[in-house]
Amino acid sequence: MSYLVLARKYRPQTFEQVIEQNHVTRTLSNAISSDRVAHAVLFSGPRGTGKTTVARILAKAMNCKEGPNPVPCNQCRSCGEITSGHAVDVFEIDGASNNSVDQVRELRENIKYMPARSLYKIYIIDEVHMLSMPAFNALLKTLEEPPPHVMFIFATTEPHKIPITILSRCQRHDFRRLSLNSMIQHMAYICEEEKFKISDESLVLIAREATGSMRDALSLLDQVLACFKGAVDHDQVLDILGVIDRKYVFDLCDTILGGDVSVILNTLDECYNRGHDLKKLYTNLLEHFRNLIVVKMGQNVRKLVDLPQYELD
Repeated sequence: MSYLVLARKYRPQTFEQVIEQNHVTRTLSNAISSDRVAHAVLFSGPRGTGKTTVARILAKAMNCKEGPNPVPCNQCRSCGEITSGHAVDVFEIDGASNNSVDQVRELRENIKYMPARSLYKIYIIDEVHMLSMPAFNALLKTLEEPPPHVMFIFATTEPHKIPITILSRCQRHDFRRLSLNSMIQHMAYICEEEKFKISDESLVLIAREATGSMRDALSLLDQVLACFKGAVDHDQVLDILGVIDRKYVFDLCDTILGGDVSVILNTLDECYNRGHDLKKLYTNLLEHFRNLIVVKMGQNVRKLVDLPQYELD
């Protein structure tokens, strides 16, 4: 099973299924219910946190046969076409490869026409910050006074690169990095559905490497699923991903605090011989000492240290 198949199979289909972006999905649901959805919406935030996924769900909610409805039925023709990526009235555009002024002018010409089968023509522009300045200028007037049957949904990881004249005409929603526990729970659910046995320790390792990005986590998980059938142990996961075992970090910390230089050098030598990135080890060690200080202070530990409970203990 490829990463794309895995991601599509377990992609959220309603706002309620979106992981940990409740502040965004709740606002969008209320806006749909009260018929106050903005004609231009901007989703910004780190990679792999659900921006494009929420954009698709919003498109389904607006064009659903039962809608606009905060909970799309996922049964009608429009919902099915958007899920499969073949909707004639929903256009997903890559801002990086469609960034010229001529392509935006062509878009401006096309929005004049009514949607073929839905209530709205919806343009989802991913990585919108990659548009050129002339392209932004060409889009400006359309964004200010769009036809009532047109809706724009922009997604970006770098909102500071978007001109303020564009930002001021969009309703902005900022996505957050996903917490470690949320990612672990979602991956555990996927492994259970796929009848694959993997330890909690390995899921923690994958989640830490993904640094808050569900897309990165699924990509790493798929790499593990592709190498083994049915089950995998933690040492095998470490070898597949080439990740530094947390054991090295804990051992190094203990020996540094104990002042045992020979053990420190032996541990570093073992890491080096295994091909690990020593800069990454150094970063992990700094993070570990920071976490030790926060835990030692004993205030807001769960909020300030994003680690599983057994590591906190």
